Amino acid sequence: MARWDAILSLPVQNPPTLEISSLDLVWSKVEGWHDKLDRVALIPFARVDDFVRGESNNKECPTRFHVEARRRRSPSTPFKQKVDGILEYILYWCSFGPDDHRKGGIVRPSRTTYVPKKKNAGRPNTKRGCTCHFIVKRLIAEPSVALIIYNDDKHVDKKGFPCHGPQDKKAAGTRAMFAPYISEELCLRVLSLLYVGVSVETIMQRHNESVERQGGPSNRDDLLTHRYVRRQERAIRRSTYELDADDAVSISMWVESHQNQVFFYEDFSDSDPFTLGIQTEWQLQQLIRFGNRGLLASDSRLGTNKLQYPIHSLLVFNSDKKAIPVAWIIAPRFSSLDAHRWMRALYNRVHTKDPTWKLAGFIVDDPLYDILAIRDVFQCTVMISFWRIRHLWHKNIVKCLKSDMQIKISRRLGWIVDNICRLQGNMSLFEEFMEEFIDESKFMDYFKSTWHPRIGAWINALQTLPLVSQESCAAMELYHNQLKIRLLNEKEIGVYQRADWLVDKLGTKVHSYFWLDEYSGKDDFARYWKNEWMSGLTSWRKALKIPDSDVSIEDGCAKVTDQDDRDKAFVVWNTGSMLSICDCSWAQDGNLCEHILKVLSICRKRGSVLPSVTLFQYHQALNNMLHCPPFDSLIRDHAVSLAVSVQKQLNTLLDKESVQTVTNPMEERIGIDIPLESFRVVSGNRGQVIKKHVTNDVLSLDGGEDRHDSNEAPGCASAMHDIADQGEDGVITRNGERFGSAAVDSLTADMNVDPPSTSDPVLHPVDDTDPSYTLQENKEWSLATIENEISASESGAFSNDKIEDNILDKGSKDCAMDVDPPTLATHSSTTQEVKHCETHEKGVNGVPRAISCTEDSDSPL
Repeated sequence: MARWDAILSLPVQNPPTLEISSLDLVWSKVEGWHDKLDRVALIPFARVDDFVRGESNNKECPTRFHVEARRRRSPSTPFKQKVDGILEYILYWCSFGPDDHRKGGIVRPSRTTYVPKKKNAGRPNTKRGCTCHFIVKRLIAEPSVALIIYNDDKHVDKKGFPCHGPQDKKAAGTRAMFAPYISEELCLRVLSLLYVGVSVETIMQRHNESVERQGGPSNRDDLLTHRYVRRQERAIRRSTYELDADDAVSISMWVESHQNQVFFYEDFSDSDPFTLGIQTEWQLQQLIRFGNRGLLASDSRLGTNKLQYPIHSLLVFNSDKKAIPVAWIIAPRFSSLDAHRWMRALYNRVHTKDPTWKLAGFIVDDPLYDILAIRDVFQCTVMISFWRIRHLWHKNIVKCLKSDMQIKISRRLGWIVDNICRLQGNMSLFEEFMEEFIDESKFMDYFKSTWHPRIGAWINALQTLPLVSQESCAAMELYHNQLKIRLLNEKEIGVYQRADWLVDKLGTKVHSYFWLDEYSGKDDFARYWKNEWMSGLTSWRKALKIPDSDVSIEDGCAKVTDQDDRDKAFVVWNTGSMLSICDCSWAQDGNLCEHILKVLSICRKRGSVLPSVTLFQYHQALNNMLHCPPFDSLIRDHAVSLAVSVQKQLNTLLDKESVQTVTNPMEERIGIDIPLESFRVVSGNRGQVIKKHVTNDVLSLDGGEDRHDSNEAPGCASAMHDIADQGEDGVITRNGERFGSAAVDSLTADMNVDPPSTSDPVLHPVDDTDPSYTLQENKEWSLATIENEISASESGAFSNDKIEDNILDKGSKDCAMDVDPPTLATHSSTTQEVKHCETHEKGVNGVPRAISCTEDSDSPL
């Protein structure tokens, strides 16, 4: 029993890496059988495959582990379970063992039925008597935990000599130098190329050419054979999506055979509709890589008119700001927005791989989305995307109206949306619009029947949620068109009504196209490109490559020279509007083209149009936080938590008599080196700025300069300087460093961009503060406690008008720099009560020892 007490007391280790190797774990020695010590460790059972994969990819001795033995037991038994009861027992062995097919090797009696082939080429390299193996046990006491017993971790034979890999001299020149099988990456590459129509001969030809260029084989992947590729091609050709005549039965069979690609599945029932969540291993890796501290976007509708079940896609943005699908959810239309069930399953799956993973923001494209579920599951800011409604409006404007009326109606709709986002309009603007253009019956019939019932929800979403930038909209729009081309291209339209066809094509061909988009060597197969291979840069990235000299603006319209044909120019009307019109083919289909984006950036650079709605909302959020933080704002919660943390550290230091004090005839200061990053808080309570230094029983966090001695007048300008330091050239910096490279800064200054979201956050939570409302990185927070009250310095007060004027001044300088605040959350409610925190029971040297919070009903909001 002491053995199991020692095992169950071990910590469960879960390294935040995609693969786990034995080097990533801390191993413990516990008493085993026959007075031996077992080398054991505990990991989550869901990550056993990651451990097997990590051990197989050992650089010193690459190999592959197979299941040599497995036993399972039902979790429910009629008798009482033992503490050492086992639900599952799995023995993993190196694929170069345990038998030894070399000359003079030992073969176990159970394998004596093996008949040597006439041509034994390759057989001596397969089984070489390797003794490396480990045992995985799933305990009844902890079903979610796996006990790994790894006593034989050396790749040696029974004599103790290396039997394969680079350390085995006898394996030189044979396949035993490398792993026994090709890597999962090469396998996925071969399957993807076969699914999109590349021939077996072409795949082998390109592969052999790459091996020759590097001077011969250097790993197992270089030994790819024509036979293996041909076998994969044959399996694909013989496969079928229709596993059963009944669509529901066929789906159930597919789910059973593809458990590793399904993260959520619920069949039709009396209470819940059919829902299927698909995510491959590659998609999970992309979600962990680009979604951590980044944005996750939702494309909630594709195939609503053709497919039996529309597709709901979740997207992340790579380093080129292109959208990558990381999950597909298939569900009926009426339940496509009921997201809490599958969201929780997706979140748990990601956190099983990386417990530190966290989103910075979630982008929705439908105001009816379950916003509360997103905030509950992902604990992040929710933003709204305008691309879908703009796409449909633009498409029908071009379809139903003549040229002159297209310009008028699009200009009016763009003006209405802009005013609503700036909180200067409501439903009456749309009613006036419908009355004014009532003669355009064709478009008005479409607008009233389709959009008039939804306008109220959209107005509420546009006024309460941050608007995503046009850079993200362009990426989402490109993905939507790519998915539409790659999926809905079947000659037999009857298959669109089968769900088994949909899940099969998503997991095979569609997945292969998006995987190849990220493959660096896809240009080697350019001759096989079809319409489905349509990729390239987004419209926003293309706009960055258009020089300003190729744009001329006069008489309310702009001409942009075509970058491919210099003798051709495209005309853009309604310059600077959210609904500009261009005569290029991409814009005529309702899409946001690079010509519109380029003209918009030039107009903002010249100051002929207002700053973007995104920048307006960002400044408005900062202004609201400066005036009066919401009830659950990050500033108030973090300030209180920081005060409690500082108080605890003070008490500890005072008890140990390690506090350094400097006594002065006029004042007494206590200087403490807090092991936290310095933060500077701009208090929103009555628009006051918190002082840094305190005199007489005042706690100083930074121990630096005093604001009283500074010549800088307190006000919004200094507060904005605290939040985002700005260099002489107008480029936003953080802690004195430029925000990105010079090239990127100069380009993003003209465009509507998302802020870098892959960087690590710096607002480390203290005492469980909520990190979902992150303001900005590397800010300095300060807290002043005067006598028995935590408050702001009265000398730092300033008026609301001055704040707004200063912010507008900054906005006029940086109007071209439009940034999404993915980590800034604001609440629409303006009736929250403000709480003031007071400290009681003076401690040693007047340092407060207790904090209490009281409501102040007279505080201005």
